[in-house]
Amino acid sequence: MWTDFILAATHHVLVFSLFAIISVEIVYAKPGLSADTIRRLGTVDALYGMVSLLVIVVGFSRAIWGLRGWDYYSGNILFWTKIGLFIGVGLLSLKPTIAFLKWNGRLKADPAYLPPDAEVKANRKWMHMETTLLILIPIVAAALARGMTD
Repeated sequence: MWTDFILAATHHVLVFSLFAIISVEIVYAKPGLSADTIRRLGTVDALYGMVSLLVIVVGFSRAIWGLRGWDYYSGNILFWTKIGLFIGVGLLSLKPTIAFLKWNGRLKADPAYLPPDAEVKANRKWMHMETTLLILIPIVAAALARGMTD
């Protein structure tokens, strides 16, 4: 029971952290970026990636070693829907991550480099799409927790 509680609590904190981190990225990634903000975006995005990885590790650990066990989750369409949504969030995050890496690389080569506002706006749209899918995950999780698979 303690293992399930610790895994569940950790999983929830990590997922809420993802919401906070993507919100920070969206706030930072607005037209008129400064060099310092570009560097911060790179750091925040790296944190987003690390927390995402931890969400996966802890989430699967919970599915395997939690109270319900792998048999419950592995055959549950809602579990796989959550996984699919999370993969979708990850795929949507690739474009902004690549942009942040590119911007930081150009900034190192040219300290005066700043990305065009149109490019920043385009990446914000991708981040908003990420949040849209991310918001669906707790909704599906609530249905999963209540056994709503029929």
